[in-house]
Amino acid sequence: MKLARFTQNGSTRIGKVVGDHVVDLTPVVGDLSMRQVIADLAALSAAIKAFEGTSYPLSSVRLEIPVDDPQKFLAIGMNYAKHAEEARQAGITIPTSQMWFNKQVSCLNAPFDPVVKPKDSDKVDYEIELGLVIGKQCRHVTREQARSVIAGYMIVNDVSARDWLPKSPTFTLGKSFDTHGPVGPWITTDDEIADPLDLEMKLWVNGELRQNARTNDMIYDIYDQIAYLTTVMTLMPGDIIATGTPSGIGAPKGIFLQPGDDMRLSIQGLGEIACTVVAEDHA
Repeated sequence: MKLARFTQNGSTRIGKVVGDHVVDLTPVVGDLSMRQVIADLAALSAAIKAFEGTSYPLSSVRLEIPVDDPQKFLAIGMNYAKHAEEARQAGITIPTSQMWFNKQVSCLNAPFDPVVKPKDSDKVDYEIELGLVIGKQCRHVTREQARSVIAGYMIVNDVSARDWLPKSPTFTLGKSFDTHGPVGPWITTDDEIADPLDLEMKLWVNGELRQNARTNDMIYDIYDQIAYLTTVMTLMPGDIIATGTPSGIGAPKGIFLQPGDDMRLSIQGLGEIACTVVAEDHA
């Protein structure tokens, strides 16, 4: 299933995407939030799959942030081998263990909404990432159990203000400017993805292919990540995990995003998201 939040005629609802339409799931899920739907997905799944109701062309609705109220938005740094090497060549120290930071949930952005270039940053960069949405409250998850706690997957653009990354002991400030967390376009449930460890990822800026990789280049794969995180903390339904970006970011070449730039991101089986950069004064 592909679960989305969409707005039509001023009303925001939950739907399932079928082809180029979204089916309104209100008769099935009522006024539940997406986080609540995810938590109850095992019980709701059969009814959602079977439901045939009012649908709207995707072109006629606004796609919203798929999970608009997660408790956590966590991201791992330098988790692709080629990306780690380009970072090393840029003088960045490579961590010897998983390096995690928070993206504050206030940075979440809808899949096709503008990304704001802040007045206080001249080094805004893009990062395509496979996003996980956690489906169960869980702690001390083994690697072998990890896939069972994943509700589904999204595309994440881990937009980064590179000049703010050194301004705190963690990357959090440089990763959390408002609008710097585009996600979506919807949640593709785990049962639709045969192998999340081998998905093609591509990102274009103004039509130029900048990032082109597969998730099999991760240093710590998604199951290692879940096991590591749940050693420390309880993950909750709706929590979002951004699993690292491949090589091809702008920083090593000193090429940063400017107002008017268009980003398009695609991950195999998950669809596409696209965002235009705007100046903060014009946001």
